[in-house]
Amino acid sequence: MLFILSIGGSILAKELKPESFMAYAAALKELSSEHDIVVITGGGAAARDYINVARCTGSNEVECDYIGIDITRLNAKLLISALGDAAYNGVPHDYREAEKALNSGKIVVMGGVIPGQTTDAVGAILTEYLNAKMFVIATAVDGVYSADPREDPNAVKYDTMTPAELVKTVITTEMKAGSKSPVDPLAAKIIERCDFETIVMDGSNPQNVLNVVMQEANNTERENVVYLGTRIISKKI
Repeated sequence: MLFILSIGGSILAKELKPESFMAYAAALKELSSEHDIVVITGGGAAARDYINVARCTGSNEVECDYIGIDITRLNAKLLISALGDAAYNGVPHDYREAEKALNSGKIVVMGGVIPGQTTDAVGAILTEYLNAKMFVIATAVDGVYSADPREDPNAVKYDTMTPAELVKTVITTEMKAGSKSPVDPLAAKIIERCDFETIVMDGSNPQNVLNVVMQEANNTERENVVYLGTRIISKKI
């Protein structure tokens, strides 16, 4: 089975420590022994720092997007380094390159693709394009909330929701380069349009992500799957 995994830069490169990349590499290697994987890495704080400087020095939003894409690809290269021979030796720059890289039988790791698309949106598009089993978004919060739980103590977490409900919840998120949201509006609209199963979860512990994917792969009845996060329910299931 093929799974698409988007790992937020706030998880993978929060403090840019090798331990974070090595921990995810170990989990991904274990997963790849039974399944195909494409990983999309986010930019995190480093991308936002570079984008902020670029914006303050006169760069427009498209130029800022390109800078963010460069940082996501640097994070992809670091994860490839941690994976060693288990990874495809290169960072695909578009969806067709990712498809070709999958033929290697190795873990494919990539970053951003074009301006205006977050790495979550890249993951959503890849899920549809490659007809993957599921899209998993590993982020810094444990699911989708009615509001930012770090700012609103009354925010309610959703255990399950429809793609339309996801769009309604995140639609107010700014679409500027470096914006933060568990799922950005573009990714949410792609999930709604293509209607595939998605899980948004806390990715701080790579083992939890591994467990979720393995449970999804080994259970035919989704009600029997134990997971951490919010499940976006597909009408196809």
